[in-house]
Amino acid sequence: MSSCEGCNDSSCSINQQGNPKDQQFQMRQKLDKRMCEVKNKIIVMSGKGGVGKSTTAVNLALALVEQGKKVGLLDIDIHGPSIPKMLGLEGERPNADDDGIHPLATSGLKLMSIGFLLASTSEATIMRGPMKHGAIQQLLADVVWGELDYLLLDCPPGTGDEPLSAVQLLGSGSAAVVVTTPQDVALTDVEKSLSFCRELKLPVVGLIENMSGFICPHCGERSDIFKSGGAEKLAEKTGVPLLVKIPFEPLVVIGGDAGKPHILEYPDSTSSQAFQKVATAVIEFSVEK
Repeated sequence: MSSCEGCNDSSCSINQQGNPKDQQFQMRQKLDKRMCEVKNKIIVMSGKGGVGKSTTAVNLALALVEQGKKVGLLDIDIHGPSIPKMLGLEGERPNADDDGIHPLATSGLKLMSIGFLLASTSEATIMRGPMKHGAIQQLLADVVWGELDYLLLDCPPGTGDEPLSAVQLLGSGSAAVVVTTPQDVALTDVEKSLSFCRELKLPVVGLIENMSGFICPHCGERSDIFKSGGAEKLAEKTGVPLLVKIPFEPLVVIGGDAGKPHILEYPDSTSSQAFQKVATAVIEFSVEK
């Protein structure tokens, strides 16, 4: 039985009559039908670049899979898609048929990225705002996601076109996980992301402080190379919970470059346990809402 059957939500385009020649309405119906099969949508975002959003998105998605959830991961970083490389799928192409574009799959995770549609990894994607919105809409509506417990979206930095389009297109059941690093220059920009969520009435599961101390791979000693305590102060100031502090472990970086996610290669590491803790928080947040 389709998740749309028996639904009486008059605001949903599926329950509305539109002009068959109205392409925008037809696209909206297709989008709503796809998203109707997704229980929860989690936007991984940050106002600052280089804080590890893609690393967080990949490892969090896999942590949710390991906790028995059906999960999809959509990379909406139009200009710098990282998901194909981080999952060892560079150069792969999705299949398509009358139903739509079928996402790639690995380790129990369904995946889609504009990176899978480019002719080469060095090809630049040159788009203005309206074109980005249309591209994200197509990645959501034309991809055969199927029934999912969670669809995670890996956003580029900032509060511009991509995260705004995501919030507008995803509809109900959406929330954000916001990533920061400890230093003030990152926290200032990340606070803007929290303001963005408040303005758009997007619930926030919590903050993740990434690169929270460096753990030496030789002696195991921890050093706070990016300061410490910043995310705790931001959490206290904004009322958004701080979920975890994830240390800066070289093996996380090495795994991302090699297409071997850290949580799969080193499930017992400090970072992997932190990602599992975030997954648990996301699940509990979904239940609460």
